[in-house]
Amino acid sequence: MTPLLSSSDKSLTLLSQLLLCPGPEDRRASFQVSLKEFDELLTLADSHHVVMRSMEVFCLIMSAARDGNRTKWAVKAIERENERIENALAFLQVICDTLESEGCDVTVIKSLDHWPDLGSDLDLYTNAKPEKVTQVLKQRFKADTAPRSWGDRLANKWNFIVPGLPELVEVHMGRLGQMGEQVTIASSVATRSRSAEVGNHIFRVPAAVDRLMISTLQRMYRHFYLRLCDVVDTANLLESGKVDYDQLRSSAKAAGIWEGVATYLAVVSDHVANYRGDGIDLPAFVRQSATFGGDRLRFRRGFLRVPILPDSARLYAAQLTTFLRNGELRNTARLSLLPCLATAAAVGQKITGSDKGIW
Repeated sequence: MTPLLSSSDKSLTLLSQLLLCPGPEDRRASFQVSLKEFDELLTLADSHHVVMRSMEVFCLIMSAARDGNRTKWAVKAIERENERIENALAFLQVICDTLESEGCDVTVIKSLDHWPDLGSDLDLYTNAKPEKVTQVLKQRFKADTAPRSWGDRLANKWNFIVPGLPELVEVHMGRLGQMGEQVTIASSVATRSRSAEVGNHIFRVPAAVDRLMISTLQRMYRHFYLRLCDVVDTANLLESGKVDYDQLRSSAKAAGIWEGVATYLAVVSDHVANYRGDGIDLPAFVRQSATFGGDRLRFRRGFLRVPILPDSARLYAAQLTTFLRNGELRNTARLSLLPCLATAAAVGQKITGSDKGIW
């Protein structure tokens, strides 16, 4: 297999080994990093939402090696991250319970996929009216609404700043997807959601099929890059035996993103294989529907980048064609604005160094 990563990127290689390699303790010498290198590793782990998982393995390796200093580095990082997570989960529990008590159904999406890690913001999905959700959060939590970008408005999502909570609370209302084009997937999130125990808390979370489709929308149709948490989370979910691939194919085809889902799973499997030697055991029809694999990933600017042209453009075109074929004119119109928004974001990034207010 073609190497996915530059050998010069030590931090990402070490982090991937910690998360994906069976028996990384066999490579103990590889983790004899300096304090500066450890800080770089920790910074990357934070941006990839894998601090808890990577540092726990690192700590075990260093403890076995009787390396007291490096063990202390990892323990300190774990304690600091655990404090952040516990605070966020406590807030999230109260917010979800309060919204439910006020008649707003709510499902936690994306954020809890990384457990025992947690994302950098708290994502919720609800079918409730924006006015109702905003009223509850402002009155009960003294929350302020963060400025909304063009993309936020099209996607029908709001970000709330809650006093005492460093993370933003991002609420998707009635729609999903970068342009809010996905009502098919959104309609199934609440109906197929289930209760899950996370730490000492219980939340409503998406079914496995919806979770994979939401991840695909975020990675293959919006950000065009993967984090290591996406690889680990998805690999664990696929290997848990909880995924009904036939249902996944049926639901994703109805939403116009089956090729994207199949490609996402193939990319994850290939990245896992790059470190374990064997990838995920995917059904043949998944591989046949994938438009590219992990050999197309490139590590740039801190993340595993998905090629936009021509690969992701083909996935976009397939989604748009499905909407047209199904007569979903409003969703087609929303999705057709994506190239314009992406261009505006790219121009803004070049001129100001930020796409804030656009994307």
